Amino acid sequence: MAESNSNNGKRRQRLIALAAIVVLGGLAYGLYWFLHARFYEDTDDAYVAADLVQITSEVAGTVTAVHADDTQHVNEGQLLVELDPADANVAQSSAEAELASAVRQVRGIFAQTDALRAQIRESEISLQAARADLARRAGIAAGGAVSAEEVQHARDQIAQLEAAVAARRQSLASTEAQVQNTRIPTHPAVLAAASRVREAALALKRTRIVAPMAGTVARRSVQIGSRIAPGTPLMAVVPLNDVWIEANFKEVQLAQLRIGQPVRLRADVYGGGVDYHGRVAGLGAGSGSAFALLPAQNASGNWIKIVQRVPVRIALDPGELQQHPLRVGLSMKATIDMHDTSGPLVNTQVRAAQRTRVSPEQDAAIDARIAHIIAANAGSELTGAL
Repeated sequence: MAESNSNNGKRRQRLIALAAIVVLGGLAYGLYWFLHARFYEDTDDAYVAADLVQITSEVAGTVTAVHADDTQHVNEGQLLVELDPADANVAQSSAEAELASAVRQVRGIFAQTDALRAQIRESEISLQAARADLARRAGIAAGGAVSAEEVQHARDQIAQLEAAVAARRQSLASTEAQVQNTRIPTHPAVLAAASRVREAALALKRTRIVAPMAGTVARRSVQIGSRIAPGTPLMAVVPLNDVWIEANFKEVQLAQLRIGQPVRLRADVYGGGVDYHGRVAGLGAGSGSAFALLPAQNASGNWIKIVQRVPVRIALDPGELQQHPLRVGLSMKATIDMHDTSGPLVNTQVRAAQRTRVSPEQDAAIDARIAHIIAANAGSELTGAL
């Protein structure tokens, strides 16, 4: 009996000790969660992402040279592909000849205007002389010195001269309508021809395809001798110096995430020895299933709720990225520190679109060439008006 009581006492002590351990463990975890864990959200469903800049041709042509290959780094403006420029050279020469012809035609219209004014002045002088002659003849016709037929001929001549003056004035008005308020460089025909010169020069320029930004070449498919059409993908350039992280967090983890909160990241490719430091930049427009090729259909009787994941964009430190480069698609582990609550919540903000610099297609050399063609065909008498 005493032995049984002793065993019960030991069992009770063990249960009490176990209960105490469980309570202390719960208190310790609660304290850890309250002071530390609740300020962090982490996920290992994170991957490196970057822009994939497709290199395409804007004109048709035959590839004569390829200056870049997969894995090669290229700088902004570096020549990647060359197309046969023969057709473009012919088109540019034809456009320049059309511009020269248009300038000469407009120059002729200006000269015709001056000639018509001179002809009208000449006809008006002749008309004045004919009227004076008629007045003299009519004065002496009563005395019989001039016959009535001569007087009638003088009147007919005046009528012919008046009709000629009216016709030439109409011709002058029609000619002036073609050049009114314009000069040779600003005439519509010259401007249209100049636009065709620019178009041809632009087509010639586009036979040399350059890198729009610095990056690494990937997915090169173009080969020398290929005949390509506009829009044909030739290769891709990936700017690895400007990658970001897409960390897929559960929807229940997004409530306290804010723009600008610090993030610690680790890449599997470097193991645990390299830490990256980034910032929360924005929240995706929807979960992965929303943009799937076959979205889930939940309007059924056997529906089961599945926690969705939404991509959170994380910007990386450029200095760390330069020291330890990453590649697109590599796995990452992201841990967000939510102590900083100064930024707006990610689920209430729409990330502003990035502005990219577009190189101007207009070339000053083309304008200089057009101005030279106009000046060379405008004539010395009109050069001062250019």
